[in-house]
Amino acid sequence: MSQVLRAGFGFAIHARSGAARAGTLTTPHGAVPTPAFMPVATCGAVRGVEAATLREIGARILLANTYHLHERPGEEVVASLGGLHGFSGWRGPWLTDSGGFQVTSLSDRAVVTEEGVEFASARDGARRQLTPERAVAIQEALGADIAMALDECRPLAWLGTDPGDPESRRRTEATLDRTLRWAARCLGARRRPDQALFGIVQGGVFPALRRRSAEATAALGFDGYAHGGLGLGEEMAHREELVGAANEMLPDTRPRYLMGLGRPQDLVAAIGAGIDLFDCVLPTRNGRHGVLFTSQGVLRIRNARFRSDAGPIDPACDCPACRDHSRGYLRHLVQENEILGARLASIHNLRFYLRLLEQARAAIEAGTFAGFAAGVCEAAERTA
Repeated sequence: MSQVLRAGFGFAIHARSGAARAGTLTTPHGAVPTPAFMPVATCGAVRGVEAATLREIGARILLANTYHLHERPGEEVVASLGGLHGFSGWRGPWLTDSGGFQVTSLSDRAVVTEEGVEFASARDGARRQLTPERAVAIQEALGADIAMALDECRPLAWLGTDPGDPESRRRTEATLDRTLRWAARCLGARRRPDQALFGIVQGGVFPALRRRSAEATAALGFDGYAHGGLGLGEEMAHREELVGAANEMLPDTRPRYLMGLGRPQDLVAAIGAGIDLFDCVLPTRNGRHGVLFTSQGVLRIRNARFRSDAGPIDPACDCPACRDHSRGYLRHLVQENEILGARLASIHNLRFYLRLLEQARAAIEAGTFAGFAAGVCEAAERTA
């Protein structure tokens, strides 16, 4: 196993509280305190929020969608404009996914073979193929600081959710084994010395398979590791069991990333299981629909009771939306489908998530994370 991170990268753990850990992920474009939340910039932009505001509210690293950028404008165009950093104006660290989830979820005619995934473009219907080697090449052209290996990403509905079902186990094991073969091919295809590559753990709903996948993926020697195929409807306690089983086999000296996990209570539970990185579209998607996260619980701003409310969205929040505007004004904007309403709500929700992770780091450093997490879970169940 490789013991050396790529040029310009580092990962150090500074404090622990139970299995939760606070650290620093160093990249060629800046350091990221962990645990960290990555706002999702699907097509190279967090919808409605520019780079300067993202920096102001505490974002340190963004995630871009490889599949969508490959479709339009194309990785060659992004590369010609300075990679993601020059193309977007976000000069901090970037992480890109491999595109595997999108090509299987957005195309109803995706065919998985040993070579890769054959699929129909969601834009023009043209047949295309994504292989492990191609996934790495696209991400290298995009210029992300962290790239993801291509995995066979199947929904739990296809794999099966009954741990006692032999067919579910057979399908899950086959997916796991192909992911491992593709992982080795991804490592063989990398050319950039300044880009880290993360492997992805699979294994469906089976702790033993998650453990085996993690052990074999770790043996390949990636720069970091992600838990794939979770956050798709499984119970929180079961997810913690699956993550914990895999983490037993992953090196403690590498960052761990749980892909696509969304609710605040899910994030703190995963931090408590030893996860360092998160991403999700939930803050911005919910914001555009008038659903806001606050320290007092979930607030649905379209509710008529907020029509003349002069208070901020969340008295405990320091974001521009809370600092400068009332609930009544934001409700008016959202009701009128004014684009400013969606923008302010998105900014608030992103700041809530980023501040939540700041608070989690502080609680880990103080040795009080368990109590902090319990408080977050309690508040998340309330309606503001």
